[in-house]
Amino acid sequence: MRMALPKIKEHEALDVSTDLAAKYFRALGDPTRLRIVELLMEGPLTVTDLTQHLRIPQSNVSNHIACLRWCGLVGSENQGKWTYYSVNNPKIRKIIELVRALVSANAEHVAACTRIDAR
Repeated sequence: MRMALPKIKEHEALDVSTDLAAKYFRALGDPTRLRIVELLMEGPLTVTDLTQHLRIPQSNVSNHIACLRWCGLVGSENQGKWTYYSVNNPKIRKIIELVRALVSANAEHVAACTRIDAR
């Protein structure tokens, strides 16, 4: 006899989807991670390269890269003793371009918003 799996209600599935989408945006919501993605959109870089560009400790860059890789925003390729990171999905580039355009059109309001940073 087969056991019936519990049915997920449609609104519960939407809640999970919304929560995951919000979490995905939070991966890009960190200024350092966003800067890393923007640098990698210009071409593949190593952690050492990123450390020099960002002027932050290597361990911080590595932690941010791990998050970006885990969420599928950044890929990697080993070349000899080096690992090069890149944005390998053109949709990521499109997301960043769209956000930049939206922010540009609403920069004053975004800068003045106190509700986003409040926790």
